Amino acid sequence: MGLIAREIERRGVPTLCMTSAWSITLSVNPPRAAFLDYPLGHTTGKAHDRPLQRAVLRAALHAFETLDAPGGIVPLPFEWADDDVWKDAVMRPREAQGAHDDTRVARHATPQYQAEADRVLADAAMVSGGCATCVWID
Repeated sequence: MGLIAREIERRGVPTLCMTSAWSITLSVNPPRAAFLDYPLGHTTGKAHDRPLQRAVLRAALHAFETLDAPGGIVPLPFEWADDDVWKDAVMRPREAQGAHDDTRVARHATPQYQAEADRVLADAAMVSGGCATCVWID
């Protein structure tokens, strides 16, 4: 994402990368980033927790006001759990985890949408030759 963000910025559009991987983000050096210490795949908050997701996005967008040097990363003030035990579980290979330990969401071969309206927008974009993940861009 850092390479794409730098190219978009070169064309005059400010960008902000959302990340849950601090070391990877440092290595790709995006123009600016917001870091959320959550499991990968939960970069904007916990699934189906819309108030939290809005709070995460608002906090991330605040980085536009605070980051003034290229490559800056702002850590966001949200906690996945009361302690860091979850980090041990997500770092083990899936086969090494007992069924009761694995709290990750199952992977799907087809897109999963939080709301039916999101699926409708994505389908409409694809029918008109667009991009299913770019439905929010005019």
